[in-house]
Amino acid sequence: MKKILYLATSALLFSACGGKQTSVIDIISEGNIETIRAKKTELSEKQRVLETELQKLDSAISSMSGEEKLPLVTTVVAKVGKFEHFLELQGDVKTKQNVLIYPEMSGTLQRVYVKEGQRVTKGQVLAVIDDGGRSSQLSQLKSQAALAKTTFERRKRLWEQKIGSEIEYLSAQTNYQAAEDAVKQAESQLGKSSIRAPFSGIIDDVIKDQGTVVSPGPGSEVFRIVNLSDMYIEVDVPETYLGGITKGKEAKVYFPVLGDSILTKVRQTGNFINPSNRAFSAEIPVPNKKGNIKPNLSAKVSINDYTNENAIVIPQGIISENAEGEQYVYVAQPTDGENEALLKKSIIQTGKTQGSHIEVLSGIADGDHIIEEGARSVKDGQKVKILNDQTDEQ
Repeated sequence: MKKILYLATSALLFSACGGKQTSVIDIISEGNIETIRAKKTELSEKQRVLETELQKLDSAISSMSGEEKLPLVTTVVAKVGKFEHFLELQGDVKTKQNVLIYPEMSGTLQRVYVKEGQRVTKGQVLAVIDDGGRSSQLSQLKSQAALAKTTFERRKRLWEQKIGSEIEYLSAQTNYQAAEDAVKQAESQLGKSSIRAPFSGIIDDVIKDQGTVVSPGPGSEVFRIVNLSDMYIEVDVPETYLGGITKGKEAKVYFPVLGDSILTKVRQTGNFINPSNRAFSAEIPVPNKKGNIKPNLSAKVSINDYTNENAIVIPQGIISENAEGEQYVYVAQPTDGENEALLKKSIIQTGKTQGSHIEVLSGIADGDHIIEEGARSVKDGQKVKILNDQTDEQ
C-alpha cells in the first residue's frame, strides 16, 4: 500500500511541474523582474497545492495503516457535592471596652495604685485624688446626723405618749431626714476622689503621674483601660448581599500580620443602608483565647453568603466561550477503542465562583468526563485519546 502511495505522489509531483518549461535560471538570466515575480507566484501556488495534497496522503497512510495520531487529553469527572461561596471583605478589630478614664473631681492625684499592663477587676481602685478636707466634713455631718436621729427618736416617743406638740415632732423628723441626705451627698462627693475601673481589663496606659493636678474634662485623662476578651470586627457589606449575609452566617477571619485565622459567625447585621456607599454593617465577634489580637489590627473577613449542597463544580480554566458569548466545555463520550473518546460540545450555565472553581447550573451531569488539559486544541465531534481521568473531588 505504501509503495502505491509513493508512486502516486511521484506522479503528482511530475504533473505539477508540467511538461517542458523554462528553467528558473533562464528566467533570472533574462533580467526581467516582472517575469521573475510571476514565476515566484506560480511556484508558491504549486507549493501550496503540493503541501495540501501531501497532508491528505499522510492522513490516508495513517488511517490505512492503523497509525492514526489522536490528540492527547486529560479529563475530570463531574461530581455532585457541597459548594460554598464566601464574600471577601476587609476590616479592623475593635472593642467596646477600650476607654479613657477621667477624674470626676478636681484635685491633686495623691496615689496611683496600678501600672501599665496590670490586670484589674471591675470596681477596683486605680488612683485617689486629694479630697480637700471632704472626709473631715463627712465626719462632722455624720455626727450631726446622729444627733438629729437621737432627737427625732425622743420626740417620737413623747409624741406617741401625747406629750409635746406636733410641730416639735415634725421639726425633729425633718431635721433628721435633712441630716441623712447631707451625709449621703457628702459620701457621694467623697467617692469621686477614688478613680475605679469601670470594667475588668488591662491598664494599657497610665497617662497622669502621681502628684499631677487633675480636673474633669478633656485633657485630664488618667488611664486607658482595655478589655481584650470582647473583640469584634465591623465590616461594610454591599446592599446586594442583603439576603445572603444574615445573623448566624459562618465567617472566617484571617490576620495577615499574625498569620493566623479563626472560625466564627456573624453576631449582628445593621438595619440601615448607608446612602454614601450603599452598604450595611455586619458585626463579627473575635475570640481572643491567645490574647494576641489587639484593637485596630487589620483582618480579612470571608462570610459565607451562599451554599449549595448538591452542586457540580469544575475548574474555571477548562471553560471556553463562543462568539455568541455562550460558555461551553467538551464532554468525552467513550468509544470501543482503548482510552479513546468522541468529544461533544456542551453549552453550560454557570453560577458563582470561589477561588479557581466555578459552579455549573446546567449542561453537565453527575459523572460526565470533562476535558481538562487539551481543551483549547480540540473541536466538537473529534476523536481523542484520554491519558487519565482526574477523579479527585473538586
